[in-house]
Amino acid sequence: MIGSGPNGLAGALTLARAGLRVEVYEEQATLGGGARTAELTLPGFRHDTCSAIHPLGRASPAFRALELDVDWVEPPAAVAHPFDDGTAVVLERSVEATASQLGSDGHAYARLVGPLAEAWAGIAPVLLGPYPPPPRALAALARSLGAGVLGRSARLALSDARSVAESLFAGERARGFFAGHAAHSLLPLERRPSAGFGLSLAVLGHALGWGFPRGGSAGIVEALVEELSRRGCVFHTSARVDALPAADIVLADVMPRELVRLGGGRLPARYVAALSRYRHGPGAFKLDWALDGAIPWRAEGCRRAATVHLGGTLDEISRSERAAWSNDPGGRPFVLLAQHSLFDSTRAPAGKHTAWAYCHVPSGSRTDMTAAIEDQVERFAPGFRELILARSALAPAELEARNRNLVGGDLNGGVMDLGQLVFRPVRRANPYRTPLAGVYLCSSATPPGGGVHGMCGLAAAQLALRELGRLS
Repeated sequence: MIGSGPNGLAGALTLARAGLRVEVYEEQATLGGGARTAELTLPGFRHDTCSAIHPLGRASPAFRALELDVDWVEPPAAVAHPFDDGTAVVLERSVEATASQLGSDGHAYARLVGPLAEAWAGIAPVLLGPYPPPPRALAALARSLGAGVLGRSARLALSDARSVAESLFAGERARGFFAGHAAHSLLPLERRPSAGFGLSLAVLGHALGWGFPRGGSAGIVEALVEELSRRGCVFHTSARVDALPAADIVLADVMPRELVRLGGGRLPARYVAALSRYRHGPGAFKLDWALDGAIPWRAEGCRRAATVHLGGTLDEISRSERAAWSNDPGGRPFVLLAQHSLFDSTRAPAGKHTAWAYCHVPSGSRTDMTAAIEDQVERFAPGFRELILARSALAPAELEARNRNLVGGDLNGGVMDLGQLVFRPVRRANPYRTPLAGVYLCSSATPPGGGVHGMCGLAAAQLALRELGRLS
């Protein structure tokens, strides 16, 4: 196993549970990839170095199949989206309670997400894989939703967020609320299928909530490592791999350009050319704060959610996300903020707090977004700056230095537009298989893409076991 992110470790554990001897190689000094936790600011303040909130982790068929022992924290509400008038829309577990905050747009919102939230158990195998979804899963989903609802949902999911928000909602509250969810796609909100990201995340909030592991994202990795250790797995850290090793199975939790490097000329030229066309999206500029107290939000609803979307209106969020695809990240950035310590006392010393936030910037940008991000927090929480004891700032280049898979600071492991959502990293019948016998790709450059869910690793490992004759 090359790489030790959640996908890699999920793949390694799948192989180990099938009775194979497994070794994991990790270039960094610690295991975890995008799910590490460290004291980035001051002693006693625990910050997630990359991923922080895990709606897909709670939903992951891979983590359930692997029976991971993770202590999940479930905040009272999934997401809060404040506005300049001092109010906020909060994503509650109840569809009706959320819709009631949207005025005349409440009925449209409930009609949009209600049937999908109720049918989540049937949606998960189609949305999360393994890829391609089995026909029985598609048939079960069609039966549970009904052909009419399913067709409408599919059309909306494949659309762009701006057109969906403007066609379904008349008010700025509902439009901005939906835009904040869609912006997780790292796509311009005018590009398809950004609406699908917004729809999926809202549905996840109602069906399962947006939880996170107590103590930090490293909790997911620790659970995987514990299970692997029980099965005799050998871990090599600070161990850079420069060529594909000889083994019955090699799983590579790496980006396409890294696979080319590891191939060392062994990969067919046509496959290398296809990998070279793989596209990465914008980067992220990330801040972590050690705070002297809880963030003083004007909107009370923001104190009930671990995730807060800072961007106000559809137009403002849309401008920010378009700017991340240009060479000018100026203006007000859309900020995704997490406040774990409100609900997890292990994150900070008594009476103190942590906060985690990032905004999207052009790939590899060197622009310091610290002031712009803190301006956005101060806008909705006056007095925030007075609470800052220390901060950590990580620009795209520093994120990539800590994790080679974050190319240019791209958190999704590659653009997830219509051209590269399913057919990633190349157009092949099975995206996990490479042309080299026994070598499989299992990073977020394969379906279902970015997020902490382990499904890429599970799918690649299951394919490898079938082809080795160890799985029917």
